[in-house]
Amino acid sequence: MDSGGEDYQARDVRETYETIAEHFSETRAHPWPEVETFVSDASPVHVGLDLGCGNGRHAAVLRDRSELVVGLDASRNLLGEARDRLDGGWSRLVQGDAGRLPLRSDSVGLAVYVATLHHLPGRELRRRSLDELARVLGPDGRALVSAWSTAHDRFDADADTEIGFDTTIDWTLPDDTVVPRFYHIYAPQEFEADLADSNLRVERVRVSSGNCYAEVRGE
Repeated sequence: MDSGGEDYQARDVRETYETIAEHFSETRAHPWPEVETFVSDASPVHVGLDLGCGNGRHAAVLRDRSELVVGLDASRNLLGEARDRLDGGWSRLVQGDAGRLPLRSDSVGLAVYVATLHHLPGRELRRRSLDELARVLGPDGRALVSAWSTAHDRFDADADTEIGFDTTIDWTLPDDTVVPRFYHIYAPQEFEADLADSNLRVERVRVSSGNCYAEVRGE
């Protein structure tokens, strides 16, 4: 694990997942229980959004509460993996930037934004993406946001730390090619502070399985 991700840019993160998409998808077969619980407790909506959809495993969960599910990811190759998983009749897959969503304001009723925020390099971009989520959520729209946390057993972090850190964590392909992946590992207090400074309305924040989670509403 290398410290320091200051030199990473959004295009570097995108290229990482273009490179590892197929192998990454093979290891991400099942949705997270926290997502399943959040969605099962939600009211039916017209449009659901999986922001940072990867191979579509959580878009499939959103289908239970959404007439149409939009899956957005920066990686074209990951969207290809999602296309193989999802029935195109109820889903729309879009390549796009989490910091500038190609969606109308107030157009989303239910969203999941999991395991993606921590890949965005720079606090400004992470904050902008939270504001974009707030913008597209409708008046009654709700979302679940997650990020990897310093509370995870993998990290030797002070339990009282208020600021997280940038790092890269290697992904090894079957041919032994090593691809570094950028992360910002959030301290729980920092996660709450970024949410509080955004346009989202925070309903609940917690730590589960080494991840920070927040249930939020739009502007």
